[in-house]
Amino acid sequence: MSQPTRYRYRAVAWLTTAAALAYLGRNAVGVAESTIRRDLSLSLEQSGWFMGAFFWTYAALQVPSGTMIQRVGTRRALACLVVLWSFATCGIGLATGFVILVSAQMMMGASQAGAFPAACYSIGHWMPVSRRSLACGVLAAGMQVGAIVASGLTGVLLAPLGWRTVFLCYGAPGLIWATCFFLRFRDDPTQVAGVNAAELHLIQGGRSLSATEIGRCDTSDSVSACEETLPDSSLPATTSRPRLRFLVLLCGQQICRAAGYMFFASWFPTFLQETRGVSIVTSGYQQALVLAGTLLGSLGGGVITDWVLRRTNSLRASRGGVGTLALGGCAALIFLANYVRDPNLAVVLLAVGAFSAALAGPCALAATIDVGGRRVAELFGLINMCGNFAAAACPVVVAWLVQWTGNWQLVLLMFAATYLIGAGCWLFIAPDQPRESSHNRLLSNT
Repeated sequence: MSQPTRYRYRAVAWLTTAAALAYLGRNAVGVAESTIRRDLSLSLEQSGWFMGAFFWTYAALQVPSGTMIQRVGTRRALACLVVLWSFATCGIGLATGFVILVSAQMMMGASQAGAFPAACYSIGHWMPVSRRSLACGVLAAGMQVGAIVASGLTGVLLAPLGWRTVFLCYGAPGLIWATCFFLRFRDDPTQVAGVNAAELHLIQGGRSLSATEIGRCDTSDSVSACEETLPDSSLPATTSRPRLRFLVLLCGQQICRAAGYMFFASWFPTFLQETRGVSIVTSGYQQALVLAGTLLGSLGGGVITDWVLRRTNSLRASRGGVGTLALGGCAALIFLANYVRDPNLAVVLLAVGAFSAALAGPCALAATIDVGGRRVAELFGLINMCGNFAAAACPVVVAWLVQWTGNWQLVLLMFAATYLIGAGCWLFIAPDQPRESSHNRLLSNT
């Protein structure tokens, strides 16, 4: 049989670019926060609500967005969503007060709610299971590329252009992307004439392999290694309690990871300015360094997760094992950084901690795809909803904690404990325990 074509990687590239664009406008807010707060005479608590407003609608619409995507497909849904969040990004630049700022953030959150359920849904259609973690890692890396660009570039552009012009400029690329995506992307490989029979067989034959079969899928994407398949369903256990426990644990780790990441994406530049005395430009660069750790961790997590899966033939080891070590390591590094006075060394420790935490990201995405079957967009939406309610609360909780205690150092200790709880959740997540044939039951119990 001829070598498979590589259109599946083009599909992942489209989705990764969308992820980068999503994080461009989202993460610029954290760097610009102190400038916006000063110009619009906002209180610290109002800034917390402004930064968190994105996540209230983002979280609330995760499941409805997943349902919509399953009905209309990624191509139509994602193109429309990117247009909407591009206009919302411009809306921040046009805001004249607190209410308009919050409204623009809520609109951005609502429109971005479907972005990652759509990406997971398409990865499930375009990638065999033996490459899903790598694809998820690349997707997560795309998020961090957007975040890093936003952090570094926003700090540089604020002084010469002003925050309003910066947000207006950040809204433009999404409009171009949405047009090109709608014209070029297809929801399923069978709709692309250039996909040859070998690639189609590889994708379809590897959509639902069992853990013991995955080890036979070699690193060269051999078609023959992936010929045997199981039905497209893979949910834990046959009784309601194990199913619910699995879902609660997966949601729990998402809550911890989302809350921790949100601190780095929102208050972290202000934290550096207040506790280490750095400038706005320097805090933007240092935030970018921490997010670069997240980028490398996202890529490394996908590679490591797939490698562990091939070596152990165990979804539990490659998902739960990697996730436990990743978040546990992050908690330890944040704890150490809390007691380091040198700002550069503290940021390096936090960057390594962010790298460690990001290793768990592909584990979570892959575990969701592993068990979601045809309803992966809904399942991912449910899990992401839980995480993003935590992300929505994070900026406000940080503001309250600082106003109540006057101590920014307690914030780091709080997030070290948060990541440690997340590691505990991963310790008990087992996607490859006995499964049932109907993936509908897991969602019906929630």
